[in-house]
This record gives sequence, C-alpha cells and structure tokens, in this order.
Amino acid sequence: MKRSQSFSINNFSEFRIRMLNWVKPFNIFCLLDNRHYQFGKPAFECLLAVNSKYDFEIEAGTAFPALKEFYNQHQGWMFGHFGYDLKNETERLQSNNFDGVAFPDLHFFIPEIVLQLNENQLTIFCDDDAQKIFDAISALSAEQQKENYSVAIQARISHEDYIAAVKKIQQHILRGDCYELNFCQEFFAQSANIDPLQTYERLTQISPNPFSALYKLNDKYCVCASPERYLKKTGNKIFSQPIKGTSRRDHDDKIHDEANKQYLINSEKEKSENVMVVDLVRNDLSRICKEATVKVDELFGVYSFPQVHQMISTISGELKDELHWVDAIKETFPMGSMTGAPKKRVMELIEQYEKTKRGLFSGSIGYINPDGDFDFNVVIRSILYNASEKYLSFQAGSAITFYSDAEEEYNECLLKAEAIKKVLQ
Repeated sequence: MKRSQSFSINNFSEFRIRMLNWVKPFNIFCLLDNRHYQFGKPAFECLLAVNSKYDFEIEAGTAFPALKEFYNQHQGWMFGHFGYDLKNETERLQSNNFDGVAFPDLHFFIPEIVLQLNENQLTIFCDDDAQKIFDAISALSAEQQKENYSVAIQARISHEDYIAAVKKIQQHILRGDCYELNFCQEFFAQSANIDPLQTYERLTQISPNPFSALYKLNDKYCVCASPERYLKKTGNKIFSQPIKGTSRRDHDDKIHDEANKQYLINSEKEKSENVMVVDLVRNDLSRICKEATVKVDELFGVYSFPQVHQMISTISGELKDELHWVDAIKETFPMGSMTGAPKKRVMELIEQYEKTKRGLFSGSIGYINPDGDFDFNVVIRSILYNASEKYLSFQAGSAITFYSDAEEEYNECLLKAEAIKKVLQ
C-alpha cells in the first residue's frame, strides 16, 4: 500500500456516517475512533482499516514470535487485537472458563484500504483508485439506521456470589498472596439480535471516549467505548496511561458532580489503588526501556468522561535500541490496570474466581503504522457479539484491595455497565 490521496469533506459527522454505511458489508474491518475527545493531541479523528490482503490468527503458545515473523514479512499498516488469554504465553497459566463469543487469542491483518478521517479531510491509502472509493462513500446516505430492539441481559455471577468472592479475595490479600486484584463479572444475553454498527453509534453517543473502536472479524464484533490507552509508541518514546479510580458523574447537579470529582482527588483508597498500578507499569516498562528513562509524567490526573470521573496516570520511557515492537507488547501484557499486583499471582486468582473467560475483554485493539509506531487501547466498556451464535457479552470490574467494601465494588461494576445497559434496553 504505497499510494495515498486526500479529499476535502464538508461535513465531518455526515461523512463519518456514510463511511460506516459503506464499510458494513466487509468481512473484516477495524475502526479506531477518537469521538472528538481531546485526550492529548490525537493523530486522527477516525482511522478505518478495511478488508484483508493478508491476515494472521493464532492461539496462545507461540503467538508473539509468530506475529513478529508475520510483521517482518508484511511491514506497513497493520490492525488487530491481543486477547487477554495471551497471558498463558507470557506466564505459565491456563484459561478454562466459559467463552460464549470465542474471539481468537490474537488476530492481525494487513488492510487493503486505510481511511484516515480528520475534521475537514479524508486521506485514503490503497493500491486501487482512491477516487472511486471516495465517490462510493460520498454517494451513500448519511442517515443513521434507527431500529428499536431490547436485549434480555443476565448476570453470570449473582449479587450474593459476587460479595462472597470479594471477601475470599480479601483473605488472599490478608495472607500476602497479592496487594490488589481486578475482579470482573460478565453480563450476557442469548438469542440476541442487534445491529453492531447501530449499537456502536448509540453507545459512543451516550459515552464518547477517546479509544473507541468498532471491530469486525467475520461473524464476531467488538463494540468498544474505551477511555483507556494501554501502550503507545512514537519514535523511541513509549507511554502507558492506566486508569484506577472511578466516581459517578451527576449532570443534574454541578455541585454534587464536582464533589464526586474531588472525592477522587482526595481519596486515599483511590490513590493507593492508582499508585499500585503505576508501580506495576513502571516495572513493566523498565524491562523494555533504557536504564533511568522510565518516569511518571502525571500522577493522579482526574479526567471527566460522560458517565464517570476517572483517575489516570501517565508513565513513559525510551525504548531500548533495536527492540522489536512485538517484544514491547509481550513484556508488558496484559496491562496492569486489568490484572493487579503481583501480576502472575493475581491472574491465577482471576481464573479461580471469575466465571467467564475474558477473551478480547481486557485485551487490546489497535494499529501499527508504516513508520513502526503503534497505539493500542484497553478493551473495556465494550460489547462483544457473536452474530452466528446470537451471543452477546459485556464485562465490568473493579480493583479489590483489603480495604474495599464489597457492596461498593459491586455498585462500581454496575456504574461501569450503565451506558451499555442503556443502549441495549
């Protein structure tokens, strides 16, 4: 894919809808969407990879070295995902819980077409006639499909079982097995009929977040409204932005909303959870970065999203010379914000106490550009959907520490799932 051509657009929002209507029939595509959220300086508003010239799919075992070989053969734009259960390759672990969606552990593809959409311009990277692609998109309707549907959502873990599990996890913490554990629960629906593109539009209108994604892999979809970045590389600089600390927004009461924000700023519990994951990420980055270059750029930053206030810290470093980007992922995966500390032990306990295989949830979706730079999100606040099986799943979790109140942690899960439930019901 050597050629690129740029076109002026008059209305960003309308063209974006046309672009989504155009991509719908393709078997494989990956939309990365900033949703106009100014979380740092974005490289684009939307980046859409369409169709596969070459693709690569593998389960945990030899996935990372095989991906490195695939990338070395096909350098250029590459899009795809890392599933959480690649943990079984980075550590000697296993995943035996139920999985109703069945995304592969790892899938990447070299796209035939890449569309980069900014406020007033579309740039098309392709080997074909870019003008024909632009004309085909422009000719489509800018109307959004509006179809009403309701999905009957069930909880995989009962309220009572969740409370009991948290108390057992706290006993592990008391014994010194771990310090903090990210405990998640699944909400699911069977015989679910949804339009993933319409669902994505609904979700990102209610909850527009800077690392949103709509990802289709044949009959499987990820509808993602993530606020969190896992790992980004620009040149030899790499940084991670873990989230730990959540409080509810109150758009009807500005004073109460500000009080909820101040709670995060002043809460010793929330800050202790955040600093634990910061230390974990610093340790991960120290394995891939030059000595004495890892630093905390921002500690306890509080950012407001439509549904919640979040505490986000930023950690950066300079990559070791000649380190392959795949090794940077392997040495830091899965992200500490979705595991806890120490990482290996809490992943064993996660497998023990959770009832669902995480799969793509708490994994990562992203891209590598022709310069070898990359950006990957954390797959949270996301709906996973298997269209063939009509199985829909979304998970939510929170950080369990010794001082956690089990009831409050359960309510935090419900808060994080609120936007998704509103979209589906």
